[in-house]
Amino acid sequence: MNLSELIILNFKEIRTRSIKLWKGLPEKYYNWKPDGKAMSASAMIRHVLEADYGWNIIINQGDMSNYKTPWKNRPFISVDDELEFAKPYRRQFLESVRHFSDTELNETEIVHPGNGEKKILAKYLLRIGYHESVHAGQFLSYLRAMKIDRPEIWD
Repeated sequence: MNLSELIILNFKEIRTRSIKLWKGLPEKYYNWKPDGKAMSASAMIRHVLEADYGWNIIINQGDMSNYKTPWKNRPFISVDDELEFAKPYRRQFLESVRHFSDTELNETEIVHPGNGEKKILAKYLLRIGYHESVHAGQFLSYLRAMKIDRPEIWD
């Protein structure tokens, strides 16, 4: 297994657990949030799914100055609908990762547009996985606060 395959495996493992959590959310709680400044449960799901589109631009060193999300003005209908809409963007992101050689992963510098920090591509990709994992932890806390049974994600 080369480095890109290992990173993709990690992304898929994380996403599998995220989806289990998201599918455990009853529709009546889509707009629930722990306080006025927090993201709603549905906004967090969208944030994670939508990020793949942006990550793909960043890792391919595209221009983010005029970033426009495909999700703009799109209503949140259901978790399944969001997952279906996100499929092509996820596929494109994973294909980009798949095409990086070990050399590119270890030598390419990525500049994160939010803070201007430079990171080696492989490390940047691992941070992307961490981003989703953090939101999975937040989502678990949301479910706990809603007093909803939390799906089993530990295998």
